[in-house]
Amino acid sequence: MKITIITAFREFMDSFISTSIIGRAVRQGLIDITILDLRNYAQGGYRQIDDYAFGGGGMVLMAEPLEKALQHVFSSQGRGKVIYPSPQGGVLTQETVESLAAQKHLIFICGHYEGIDERFCDQYVDLELSIGDYVLTGGEIPCMTIIDAVSRLLPGVIGNEQAVIE
Repeated sequence: MKITIITAFREFMDSFISTSIIGRAVRQGLIDITILDLRNYAQGGYRQIDDYAFGGGGMVLMAEPLEKALQHVFSSQGRGKVIYPSPQGGVLTQETVESLAAQKHLIFICGHYEGIDERFCDQYVDLELSIGDYVLTGGEIPCMTIIDAVSRLLPGVIGNEQAVIE
């Protein structure tokens, strides 16, 4: 399975993909994980990725850098199911995890601040998922949770296949 993570905080994900069961699965080639730094797709000297939400409210990740990053993924790695971890999304269930495990390529958009520009979400996001009825500072922890749950179902990731069934 191919997994792409678009985040403003790459360092959050680095140890996750190199440690424990996920790290071993990556080293064995069972999972191919790519992390993209959203700032690499931003303009200007400060590589700004956030702006005030259209219509008021707090700061959101801007649509333009998100779109550039996603277009880069599509052109270099192919299309995939675009997932946005969000408190407004449908609640993550084992049934959803099983459905995601059957995909060839998952693309995660890690929001921050008040989330992401709704225009980007409307145009590109296939699935908004919540890991619970609470708010976190960003999408990286929910992204890790979803990847961990999905990875357990991939052949060879868990040494004892019976443990996955139980």
